[in-house]
Amino acid sequence: MADSEKCVPLVFFRTEAGAEPVREWLLELPKADRRIVGEGLKQLEYGWPIGMPLCRALGGGLFELRASLATRRIARVIVCVFENELYALHGFIKKSQKTPEADLKLARSRKRQLERAR
Repeated sequence: MADSEKCVPLVFFRTEAGAEPVREWLLELPKADRRIVGEGLKQLEYGWPIGMPLCRALGGGLFELRASLATRRIARVIVCVFENELYALHGFIKKSQKTPEADLKLARSRKRQLERAR
């Protein structure tokens, strides 16, 4: 697919120090798991907006990409749309039924940083 076909281009959130936490987290995953999450992110980019089962609204402008990994784990990437771009704010391995509050808090904080920076 050509870039002109993208509905909402994906951008990795960047800290003030220049780190890209979601990209770094992805690189720590086994290759097969990284491929699954990457395919999900590509589907979001080219098909936004997408609903369940791939993507679920979390409220406050946050959404979670849902991915079942080859290693029988569950990964989530929390994203938001800001200025016509899809920002990957936080990625984690889900260990409980409910999205942990600490992960939501971190994603909300990164979203606020993004909004203040522009």
